[in-house]
Amino acid sequence: MTSGHNDPTDRFEDEHYPAYTMGRAAEMIGATAGFLRAIEQARLFEATRSEGGHRRYSRYQLRLAARVRQIADQGTGIEAACRIVILEDQLAEALEINARLQREQRTPDSSTSGRSG
Repeated sequence: MTSGHNDPTDRFEDEHYPAYTMGRAAEMIGATAGFLRAIEQARLFEATRSEGGHRRYSRYQLRLAARVRQIADQGTGIEAACRIVILEDQLAEALEINARLQREQRTPDSSTSGRSG
């Protein structure tokens, strides 16, 4: 849930911290509570539950939900829109990993520098 730090202000920066209630989350993305339940049922993500059992959403989850809403508003079914967003998210993550690995390869390793090969 949180980034593992003891400072409560770290939660302000943690995009995965479940800070938003269902009503507030729905309002933020211009949707209904039923829409959020539908995308959860379609397994886009699983909302965190408060101690009282109420759903809580993170900024990251709301970005995904807002993207599903954009796609669904264009006529795509919610389950298909969720699958598209999941694939987009996986692609973005893979591209980030690839870019990081390429940067690491370009950075000379101090243990091999100065050797002729």
